[in-house]
Amino acid sequence: MLCCLDVGGSFIKFGTAEGAEVTYRGKVATPARDWDAFVCAVATLIAAAEVPAGAPVALSIAGIFDPDSGYATTVANIPCLEGHRLPVELGAALGRPVSVANDADCFALAEAVAGAGRGHRIVFGAILGTGVGGGLIVDGRMVRGAGGITGEWGHGPVAGMVAGADGPVSARLGCGCGQVGCLDAVGGARGLERLHEVLSGERLASQQIVERWKVGEVVATRTIHGWRDVLADPLALVVNVVGASIIPVGGGLSGEPGLITLLDEAVRMRILRRLAAPLVVPATLGGDAGLIGAAVLGAQEWQGASPVAGSDGQF
Repeated sequence: MLCCLDVGGSFIKFGTAEGAEVTYRGKVATPARDWDAFVCAVATLIAAAEVPAGAPVALSIAGIFDPDSGYATTVANIPCLEGHRLPVELGAALGRPVSVANDADCFALAEAVAGAGRGHRIVFGAILGTGVGGGLIVDGRMVRGAGGITGEWGHGPVAGMVAGADGPVSARLGCGCGQVGCLDAVGGARGLERLHEVLSGERLASQQIVERWKVGEVVATRTIHGWRDVLADPLALVVNVVGASIIPVGGGLSGEPGLITLLDEAVRMRILRRLAAPLVVPATLGGDAGLIGAAVLGAQEWQGASPVAGSDGQF
């Protein structure tokens, strides 16, 4: 048995994995600013589940974890984790071996092993949520780059021009990482809203923009097509570089199948390998992906196996 946790800024989801089954055990509020309270919350969850002594613990965290140094380096929504060597410090406090990975990487691992990417050798998991993120899985294993950075296609000054009502308009907006032109600034839900404001002067929620596009409203359609184009170019390059044969998409925008179909068609037109079947597809594990990914990570590191969800895909 092992413990798996999906640690977000608001909640810690907790589950246990035994053999090929992952069982959801509940969630608690994240003590985001208090390290001692965070350790206590995790210990309490484990104790309540009566997990055997010494069973490993695996965490998916909403931030950057450097696997070489063991430090959590950038965890904006959970600042109490920053500067801590999580496997060492949390492991010592719990008396258990601890594994840690970024939540986008855990999402990609879960989809590769138990979701839309199952059966594919190279899987690139893309997140289109509040922002843009991703993870790369090869042969069922997470690729963990220097400094814990892999699959972060949302950052880097690559955004170009999109079509406006009176000609091309720059999509190179300022990003929270300090650069200008990142996909994170225009590709997620908040980015879609920013892009729409640039193109139309209107401030609308992403859901409103999508709904107007679905009924053929001209201004919203221009925004969605601009969003598609600014994402499709770099995503096609990612496919050509890493050789992914499937791209499961998670995050809030993945909940609108029409958007993913639009993006998929644009990406397949831009890659070297011509495909008739969809390449960019909605993820299938939903909000459980982080927990499942953590379980798979822990099993691979400590048990040499990969647990998956039950046969019905539910917990």
